[in-house]
Parts: sequence; structure tokens; C-alpha cells
Amino acid sequence: MLQENIDYYINEDGNFVFTREYHLKRGYCCKNKCLHCPWNYGREEQSDKQAENK
Repeated sequence: MLQENIDYYINEDGNFVFTREYHLKRGYCCKNKCLHCPWNYGREEQSDKQAENK
């Protein structure tokens, strides 16, 4: 059973957003570029210079 604010939350638009914890429980990446993907699928890796500038 999914638990609100642990496995998901509902954003301002009324959409369900799965959390990092949910993705880790599921155990695999669905390759949909999820907002909280613990595997960072589809996100650019930061170079050392970009990380220093932040």
C-alpha cells in the first residue's frame, strides 16, 4: 500500500509524484526521467567546474 508523503505526494497541478523512497522500494529504473529518480536517469552529469560554481 502506498503512503502519502512517503511514497508519493500530490503537486500543485494535482499530479501524483513518486518520491526517491518509492523508486528505491520498487528497485529498478523505469527510464521515464522521473523527478526523484535515485539513478539520475536522463539527467546530465555535473562536471567538477559546474559543481564548484554552485
